Amino acid sequence: MAACCIEFSLRCPSDTRRFALASPFHPQNPTPLRLNYLLLPAFSSPNPKKISYSSAPRRNFVTVKSHMATGEKPISEERMLVYVPPHPLIKHWVSVLRNEQTPSPIFRNAMAELGRLLMYEASRDWLPTVVGEIQTPMDIASVEFIDPREPVAVVPILRAGLALAEYASSILPATKTYHLGYQKNFPKAYEYLLLIPCWQQISAVAAPPALQKLSENFPGLQVYTGIIDPTVNDKGFIIPGLGDAGDRSFGT
Repeated sequence: MAACCIEFSLRCPSDTRRFALASPFHPQNPTPLRLNYLLLPAFSSPNPKKISYSSAPRRNFVTVKSHMATGEKPISEERMLVYVPPHPLIKHWVSVLRNEQTPSPIFRNAMAELGRLLMYEASRDWLPTVVGEIQTPMDIASVEFIDPREPVAVVPILRAGLALAEYASSILPATKTYHLGYQKNFPKAYEYLLLIPCWQQISAVAAPPALQKLSENFPGLQVYTGIIDPTVNDKGFIIPGLGDAGDRSFGT
């Protein structure tokens, strides 16, 4: 599975397919279903702030009175939300990834492009901003910037997540990148503890069994995925899926 996690608060755009994941999970259930695969932190503050930005030579700086312009809270904080953005480019890159004849360099590029689009969709309404006025070459203009004091933590899951998160720094300002290693068939004697206050996830492809487990363990999770496939095989690979995304991304 190729996944990238980003910590944040998020609201879904109106044109995105949303599904509310109930328990138990039924793929054919007509009830809308909401997915989240990305983690991004955006912490709002009730106190107004001031930031100075450099401007045209006529003024040394313009003081910007700012506020946190984050989106509304998710519709439900107790259900996992799954989003499948209906963008033609997302469908295109998923199709490139599915093709077994796609060579490794093109596969990795397709994974990066898909990650770029999913991150764009996932960050549509939650990024904190600062607003105010600034000097243009002609006059004073109202402006709105992404608040650089609220960094976004991008956490690609090794290995395929590296390709999925390749364009994170060009899409999301003020990002911090961490890495999470994952081992298949890890000894069951080990205990796991994951402490994340608020997180989202993006994935190239998802399947109901994994979504069901995520829903049971992480209520309120937000998942963005390129497509939902019907099932997984006895080895844990998504069917029809796209094969081992890590091997195909790095030619191993």
